[in-house]
Amino acid sequence: MAKKPRDYRAEYDKYQGTAEQKKNRAKRNAANKAMRDAGKIKKGDGNDVDHKKPLSKGGSNSKSNLAVKPKSKNRSFARTKTGKHK
Repeated sequence: MAKKPRDYRAEYDKYQGTAEQKKNRAKRNAANKAMRDAGKIKKGDGNDVDHKKPLSKGGSNSKSNLAVKPKSKNRSFARTKTGKHK
């Protein structure tokens, strides 16, 4: 069975383009800039800025809430045997 091509425009319009998501993206970008300015990360070094308490759960961009993690650890989630998020 052929897969339907992904509609990125529709995804942006329905989710990523919302005011709330734009604010969250701006906060993530500010956290990245702060860590770059502090010399903890560099572009292309394979690391991400991790929010210990996620922004979606009331976390902030304070230094105590930020940590550097490899992309492979920061962009994945623990899953059950069936592949669902824990």
